[in-house]
Amino acid sequence: MKTSTLLKRFLPYYKRYWKTMAFDLFCASLTTVCELVFPMLLRYITNQGMQDLASITVGMILRIGGIYFALRIVDGLAAFYMAYTGHVMGTRIETDMRQDAFEHLQKLSDSYFNNTKVGQIMSRITSDLFDVTEFAHHCPEEFFIAFLKAVISFLVLSGINLPLTVIIFIFIPIMVLSCTYFNLKVKHAFRKQRQQIGELNARIEDNLLGNRVVRAFANQNIEIEKFRQDNQAFLKIKRESYLYMAAFQDTIRMFDGLMYVVVIVAGGIFMVKGHIEPGDLVAYTLYVTTLLATIRRIIEFAEQFQRGMTGIERFVEIMDSRVEILDEPGAEPLEEVRGAICFDHVSFEYPDDHNSVLENITLSIRPGERIALVGPSGGGKTTLCNLIPRFYDTTHGEIRIDGRELKGITLQSLRTNIGIVQQDVYLFSGTVYDNISYGNPGASREAVIQAAKLAGAHEFISELKQGYDTYVGERGVKLSGGQKQRISIARVFLKNPAILILDEATSALDNESEHLISQSLERLAEGRTTLTIAHRLTTIQNADRILVLSEGKIQEEGNHRELLERQGIYYQLYQSAQEQEQGMKEEKNSRGIAGNNNRRE
Repeated sequence: MKTSTLLKRFLPYYKRYWKTMAFDLFCASLTTVCELVFPMLLRYITNQGMQDLASITVGMILRIGGIYFALRIVDGLAAFYMAYTGHVMGTRIETDMRQDAFEHLQKLSDSYFNNTKVGQIMSRITSDLFDVTEFAHHCPEEFFIAFLKAVISFLVLSGINLPLTVIIFIFIPIMVLSCTYFNLKVKHAFRKQRQQIGELNARIEDNLLGNRVVRAFANQNIEIEKFRQDNQAFLKIKRESYLYMAAFQDTIRMFDGLMYVVVIVAGGIFMVKGHIEPGDLVAYTLYVTTLLATIRRIIEFAEQFQRGMTGIERFVEIMDSRVEILDEPGAEPLEEVRGAICFDHVSFEYPDDHNSVLENITLSIRPGERIALVGPSGGGKTTLCNLIPRFYDTTHGEIRIDGRELKGITLQSLRTNIGIVQQDVYLFSGTVYDNISYGNPGASREAVIQAAKLAGAHEFISELKQGYDTYVGERGVKLSGGQKQRISIARVFLKNPAILILDEATSALDNESEHLISQSLERLAEGRTTLTIAHRLTTIQNADRILVLSEGKIQEEGNHRELLERQGIYYQLYQSAQEQEQGMKEEKNSRGIAGNNNRRE
């Protein structure tokens, strides 16, 4: 992105702090004036001494010293304000940007997260914004100071000797243009550096979250080699950025030396010719030194400037990610939900790859009806359920709840009235109580305990060392699969939604856990419109209706008995499940017999 475009996107963040910024620039002007007064005082004393040394008295020197000391006190106070309040302002702007980025992420659909690495996202909203603090504070300050010093120095130097000043200022544009080339190279290197940091974060996160799998397959060396390659790529990018930075700084030093040579040679000649006084030459040299230091500081600030611009650019990329699912104009809350759901000629394809998943689905679900969805993997079962809470929007057709089209309902009220229990349970880092109360953050402790009892979780929670205040670990690693599942069910009990979606909620559990959780799910489904996705067909035989989805279409529909009599796809799935279950029983029995024989021996 162009620098001007990024600055336009960034400038609104100063709006809340314009008073702080205005006073910061005022303090910057004070420090500048204090710095530029010193050469004038030295010039006065030198010229006065050269002309009439006797006219210089101790009292005059003390007065000049007192004036300069007072100026340094003002300079110190102004510098303190700039260093403290200015940096706090920059930190607040960084905080505001990070808050905006996080809030925007909450609005993005599954498509964005399916195509973006979590490590990259984390890098963009954390480390990429670190340099924004320095940028937000120093950028206006440095350029303002540079402008003041350049203008005042030019006016003062022109008053001392215009020809010499013209010669000096001819070199400045050449110096700036020469450094701009390396500046752009540095910007490109910093962008690659940020990108690679995101890749490193993604690699580390992937390894840490999958650490158990890594150890189970004894693939630590493979993971180490992957990280080594990414780490070496980062080293290469850093070396490239330091190469351009070194060339950048060396160019500045060369021009510094050249301009000092001009001052010494040309200034000396002008003094010999009588066109400049010795005191004027001293002051002139000090002003040139100040001017060069300012130019050097601005050009060196370009490194920090580019770091800040890179962070802003990656921030803007998040903010420009399109929000695909949002409240439509005129959307109203969903209230007094009965739970009637209607799919009207619904088709869907994923927006990123345009693969068709559902084709012309027409389905009516009555309030409180229990619907089971079965079929081969990839048939569209989960996708169909994900369309109800608007995790995705339909490509064609529409879905209605209680006669109201989904896009005419506010997302908050829609999702508040839908409860989802998934196979892969996600528990947040915190206590058992925190995770259950997540279903209804304003609920009382008594309500949380009652929800746990309904989910069949109260007994095992009470046996934990700290009960409901037990820390569950990251992603609930301190609990078993069945315990995590019952906590997730308690969370939905507390939410008390009118519509319930069970996405293979028991498929990853052992038979004993499955039996306990199935009882909890039966209680949870009472009086609610329920859609159950299941691979274990024994768990959905009591459903009011069973839908067989295959290749994005409803191939069969009916209850368990009707579908078996039809001897179609459901019949084949059921027979296959029965044979698999029978095989597992025989294997278990054979193991038991072998164990008894071993004990006899």
